[in-house]
Amino acid sequence: MTTVNGSAPEAARRTSLLADGALAAALAVMLPVAAYFAAHNQSGHRPFDGWAIALVIASASPLALRRRHPVAVLAVIFGTTLIYFVLGYADGPIWLPLIIAYYTAAALGHRLAAVIAAVAGLAIFPWLNHGLQDRSPPSAVVLAMLAAWLLVLLGIGEAVRIRRERAATAARIRVEEARSRASEERLRMARELHDSLGHYLSVISVQSAVALNLNQHLPEPVQASLEAVKQASKEALGELRSVLGILRQDGEPAPRSPAPGLARVGDLVSQASAPGLEVRAETEGAVRDLPFGVDAAAYRIVQEALTNVARHAGPATATVRVTYGAEEVTVQVDDDGRGPAARQQPASGNGITGMRERVAALGGELYAGPCPGGGFRVRARFPVSGAR
Repeated sequence: MTTVNGSAPEAARRTSLLADGALAAALAVMLPVAAYFAAHNQSGHRPFDGWAIALVIASASPLALRRRHPVAVLAVIFGTTLIYFVLGYADGPIWLPLIIAYYTAAALGHRLAAVIAAVAGLAIFPWLNHGLQDRSPPSAVVLAMLAAWLLVLLGIGEAVRIRRERAATAARIRVEEARSRASEERLRMARELHDSLGHYLSVISVQSAVALNLNQHLPEPVQASLEAVKQASKEALGELRSVLGILRQDGEPAPRSPAPGLARVGDLVSQASAPGLEVRAETEGAVRDLPFGVDAAAYRIVQEALTNVARHAGPATATVRVTYGAEEVTVQVDDDGRGPAARQQPASGNGITGMRERVAALGGELYAGPCPGGGFRVRARFPVSGAR
């Protein structure tokens, strides 16, 4: 991706350089011919000779670099054009390169250089015939028309510059929005993986450990198999954490299967129950259908909370309480565990972080901390009205 993104601006620069080179070459060929014929219709000027051809070509050639060095190109062409008229050559299409350079400087945001060139041009060029050939000075109407044309060119260049900046800003915003959506999708996928796969791996690890502890006299092959299952589940959990760390930066498409809802809390209770850990479920209020996002998030909160109970609480009793209110639904998981980490569960791991992100995304509130009477409590409240 880096190579592609880096090569696109370089390709655009090469294209613009080729286009400007072609423009400069075309003008360098056509302008001397046009200037030659224009000089024949004007008397009292220096004959159109080799120096005139050289100056016309010299005024057109710098346009090949007009977008790379707009101010320098404007200065060179301004000087070349001034020399052309100071030497007494007739008026003609030599103005065209100066007009293009002036417009380019304005369009690329070099307003000060464009204004200086406009003021200097207005103060010098209309007065050359009066100063060098004793002709009448330019009238106020001529000066006003020239100033108006310069302002029009400056305005067009400024409008083009603003349009380009807005287009670039819009493109940047689209890229940032796409990155934001991708980041949200990665976080959602990370939470789903952690909550579902992590839960089942934890259950496998806990259940195999309990089976080993309660059945010391099992045949050696069986004990070896259970030990292998326990070790493999622990290693899988470690690998899962590594994958989640990567997934939070490098996203993949979201899972296609829908997340389970609170109707399957009974399955979680059955899976989490194990020797030394009793889990029961309670429901308060009138059970009703919930918005998909709330239903899935509430299920995942219960799942993650029971996973933490199995990991940290030790011998314990856990209660899952689902409360349906008029405008909200609350899920709460309490345990009275006395395990070594029951009172010191981490508040910044993937589990708690994922729960907080999930609840906050739906405008809810999460509490994860000690119960008043000991043990640990996870309580998530989701607003139902307005949820999607």
